Amino acid sequence: MGKRVVIIGGGAAGASAAARARRLDPEAEIIMIDKGPFISHAPCGIPYYVGGVVKDAHELAIYSPEEFAKERRIIVKINAEAFDIDTKNQVVLVREGGEVVKYQWDVLIIATGAKPITLPVEGHDLNGILTLRLPHEAPMLREEVERASTVAVVGGGYIGLEMAEALRDLGKKVLLFEMMPHVLPTTFDEDMAKLIHDELVKNGVELHLNERVVGFKGVNGHVNKVITEKGEYTVDKVVMGVGVRPDTELAEKAGVKLGETKAVWVNEYMETSVPNIYAAGDVAETWSLITGKRMYVALAPPANKMGQVAGANAVKGRFLKFPGVLGTAITKVFNLYVARTGLTERQAREEGFKPVSATIRARTTAHYYPGGVQVNIKMIADEQSGRILGVQIVGPDKIVAGYIDTAAALIGRGATIDDVFFADLSYAPPTAPVWHPLITAVRVLSKGKY
Repeated sequence: MGKRVVIIGGGAAGASAAARARRLDPEAEIIMIDKGPFISHAPCGIPYYVGGVVKDAHELAIYSPEEFAKERRIIVKINAEAFDIDTKNQVVLVREGGEVVKYQWDVLIIATGAKPITLPVEGHDLNGILTLRLPHEAPMLREEVERASTVAVVGGGYIGLEMAEALRDLGKKVLLFEMMPHVLPTTFDEDMAKLIHDELVKNGVELHLNERVVGFKGVNGHVNKVITEKGEYTVDKVVMGVGVRPDTELAEKAGVKLGETKAVWVNEYMETSVPNIYAAGDVAETWSLITGKRMYVALAPPANKMGQVAGANAVKGRFLKFPGVLGTAITKVFNLYVARTGLTERQAREEGFKPVSATIRARTTAHYYPGGVQVNIKMIADEQSGRILGVQIVGPDKIVAGYIDTAAALIGRGATIDDVFFADLSYAPPTAPVWHPLITAVRVLSKGKY
């Protein structure tokens, strides 16, 4: 019998860790514990279920617990809540089926994910104020908003924008509140965000920027007003989309160190400060591939990869390293695809770079080929070194995803203006102009060198 590996959390990181540990060690005993009924789930899909694009909430899980257990020979415990960790005896205490069950471990992986942030304001606990977290809760969320005619969305991040679209698809009046001057304030610059604002307004979203929510009022315990610094607004429901925070409660009980981001501190092997305990996914902090500084990024692709590293190292020792992230992300806002990677111009300045930027509009096909569309690209570089620091792209075609992935691959390898210009990118009239839009952007950025 190999090691006993216990994994707390069956989401992206936990399921990925379990699968990798099994592949590398056929003899290990692997136990995965999740307090919900779903595993390998995709919370990012919840807005698309609410809006009716996805018909069944069960489709938001990649595997059923039974499939995962059978195919990978992993003991899967669902509806089982781990509530304490005894590091001295290497035991996890779990509430399961009305009883407390103890699971001994040789190696423990904490993959408890993140929790939605709630505003500590008057009325925050009223009925009708809704949050998004886990797919099995999605049917209740859709049922709640279907009964409403006017819904407030608080927060202009990815989830807030996706929910605004989902609610408009349901025919609801939507008020979107963001306390910063523009949506996606931590991931986009204001000039690019303006394109998103125009798309939101065009599709009937009532946009309230620079407007902080300071409270809620209700009738008979149910929310009916949003209170901001500028006024009161009558609503039927409120959807909170102000972000997430790492769910570190169990980790803290185990005496695991938190990092400067208040997520679990880990090294490149996903080891925590406590021997034989790893952490991965949205519960853990990571670091920037550009600055090397610690950061917190709650996105599914890094969570999956962190899980792979934790699972591998749990059974093989220091077998894999996690290199860090750029925060590459994309979402759809009505008819626009909105993508970014690396640093914004503001962030680059705050990190001590001397950023220069170029913003262009370019076609996605040769000018004579039908079906092409215009995309907007902003590229940021360090003036001194020429290193590309970030890219933001907004456009009405899925090709935006391909552009941002290419940019992320280049930035992740420390590419400079010269490197991007000479990147051997493809060309055919139906797929790109002879000067690829990314190369066009870097030509402008080069200030006449190319």
